[in-house]
Amino acid sequence: MVTNKAHNTAAWMLAGVLCLLVPGAAEAIQPVKLSGSIAGVVNDSRGVPQMGATVVVFNRQDRQVGKVLSDQNGQFHLAGLFPSLYSLRVTLASFVPAVRRDIAVQSGRLSRLHVSLNTLFSSIQLDYPNFENGTLIADDWKWVLRSASDARPVMHFRDDPPGTGSNAPPVTVLTDTRGILRFSAGDGAMVANAASEADLGTAFAVATSLCGNNLLQMSGNFGYGSQTGTPVAAFRTSFSTDLAGGKPVASFTMRQLYLPERLGPVLVGADAGVPILRTVSASLDNRTQLADSVSVRYGSQADMVSFLDHVTYLSPYVRLAWAADRATDVEVAFSSGNARPEVGDSTADDADLRQDLNTLGMFPRLSLARGRARLQRGEDFEIAVARGMGSRTLRLSAYREALDDAALAVVLPTGFFMAGNVVPDLFSNSSVFDAGNFAMSGLDASLTQRMGEHVSATVAYGNEGALTAWHETLQSNSPDELRSMIHAGRRQAVTARLAMTLPHTGTHMIASYQIAIGDARWVMADNPYSMQPLRALPGLNVFVRQPIPGLGKRVEATAELRNLLAQGYLGIHTSAGELLLVDNPRSVRGGLAFIF
Repeated sequence: MVTNKAHNTAAWMLAGVLCLLVPGAAEAIQPVKLSGSIAGVVNDSRGVPQMGATVVVFNRQDRQVGKVLSDQNGQFHLAGLFPSLYSLRVTLASFVPAVRRDIAVQSGRLSRLHVSLNTLFSSIQLDYPNFENGTLIADDWKWVLRSASDARPVMHFRDDPPGTGSNAPPVTVLTDTRGILRFSAGDGAMVANAASEADLGTAFAVATSLCGNNLLQMSGNFGYGSQTGTPVAAFRTSFSTDLAGGKPVASFTMRQLYLPERLGPVLVGADAGVPILRTVSASLDNRTQLADSVSVRYGSQADMVSFLDHVTYLSPYVRLAWAADRATDVEVAFSSGNARPEVGDSTADDADLRQDLNTLGMFPRLSLARGRARLQRGEDFEIAVARGMGSRTLRLSAYREALDDAALAVVLPTGFFMAGNVVPDLFSNSSVFDAGNFAMSGLDASLTQRMGEHVSATVAYGNEGALTAWHETLQSNSPDELRSMIHAGRRQAVTARLAMTLPHTGTHMIASYQIAIGDARWVMADNPYSMQPLRALPGLNVFVRQPIPGLGKRVEATAELRNLLAQGYLGIHTSAGELLLVDNPRSVRGGLAFIF
């Protein structure tokens, strides 16, 4: 590899040779520039320059090599970059980060970027203007140096990036290590339609760069359910690297739950033996930039579940995003099998580690039907269009969803137990019932208003598919009768959502409230397989993340409160008492996280 000193020496030697050959060239010649630069401007969706945006540039090993802030005109400039491929990340409060990979920096050239920050699908456009400062430099100068007698020590040029080669310092195997350690406790269970989220006590996630260009993440979650006292453990390992213009991620997850004797006779005539729930998941995900304005994320997950029966199935998905112009974004997504809520984009710090922790606690949604174990699965197709209008963002979306073996949380009267068709919920004192197969569709519209950099308010209207019951009385304890009462219909709902960050204390809070219009007898009223970043839940829901004063922003307390008013429960009368079908059970969870 040619060092900077050798480059400068060779350049001046070339200048001397040209001075001898061309009279008067000494006055006109300029030093040859062997470095390039990146410059650009940061705007919002209206084209208004944004001051104070953080612009970070990374080399091919994902190591930070430069960082600047945009000025009052939204402009930034990063100079002195060695010719190579770089990645750029632009962040600013209240906007979705913009990321651009494979930015080619060439000697003496200026790569100019146009960054458009939006609340959804920020983008970076790249163009190469004229040579910087009028300096014309091409590969011809390499051959001049090779053929010149005074420059013969330069025999060849290597394409190795800086810091590599025989004289390079040894490569550190593990670098840029970061992680999260979280302790949590709660009352109730975060039961979603697609999976049960275990209320585990201790969780950790660690990410580190492996040999510079690879990312290794390890996470674990273990403890006891707050309601059941069941010991639970889950571990996950993922590996990602840059390959062929994409960033594939391979993950392996293992979960195990020991069920207590409260499980009882789930099968008619079953022994007192207690089964163990084990799940093993292997997934492969990738994200590729097809064009400057088009990106695609896709992958598949293979799940193996052991609980009474052994079940193996595949869950593919694909999500295509297109930035039609500076203010309009279009997204099309398809998924099958398990829900993939972690695919939704997140702008929070350490989003990848937090997603790993959330994924760990998500067990498959189990139920029983005629003594056989069933797993809820879905097939979802959705399309969304977002349009930025100054400080407002209008979003329209539509979906079509098919559910197989829909698992509903149900609270049974004392002594009312349909053996072989109802299994107690794994993480709460309720049970789970197999409601059958359904097909639903829905339309949603939302308007988001940004009120400064730290506050945004959203109002949404939905005309969606939902599950309800024909009548309110169950004549017997037959599961077939209960299953025949549940059917798909349509309902209308309005949701208000407020997201805010207090600049002085760093408190981050999200609060939402959803109320149904008309008949409120609905029990699965949202799209459980949506891959959108914002999902509305029935009732009043509050999430708070608070950095601990005096300990810095790397230690924070969290609180999650779902359905505080216990709304959305559907009651059915039976001979033994009232039976409740529950969509979003009331629950409270708190925790303490150490971020390093």
